[in-house]
Amino acid sequence: MTREQAETCCGWMYAPPYDRIYGWLPWEQMEALGIELGDPDLRRQQYVSVLDGDGQLCGFAQLFPMVNVVRLGLGMRPDLCGQGRGPGFIQAIVETAKTRFPGQEIDLEVQDWNLRAIRAYVKAGFEITDTYEKQTPEGVERFYCMVYQGL
Repeated sequence: MTREQAETCCGWMYAPPYDRIYGWLPWEQMEALGIELGDPDLRRQQYVSVLDGDGQLCGFAQLFPMVNVVRLGLGMRPDLCGQGRGPGFIQAIVETAKTRFPGQEIDLEVQDWNLRAIRAYVKAGFEITDTYEKQTPEGVERFYCMVYQGL
């Protein structure tokens, strides 16, 4: 992921209720604080851009390495959401994770109310394997851990 792509992702605005879970601090803050997309080393090691056939930025993914697991975090460009493109988008990210982390389990976390994302993850080969609560800026929320099982 390039610096310019990271800056673009930080500017994406999502419609409610997705705005409370997707989105970043403004780029200037991310870069000044050196966090997540604003950290060049972390961006190089863990973040990838997803481009369409014309080379246009469609989204991003974080491939977060854990013990024997790579956890995905992902975001699709807001104007592309809700159009049925999710499973293909997710599958492209899974293929990248499999290449970078061969033989490791691939999982992700999703809030239980995010049915649109859950449907896309299931269609892309993920299954819910655990349910738990976590603290978020909005309070304690329920999450699913979903593990890639393949198609």
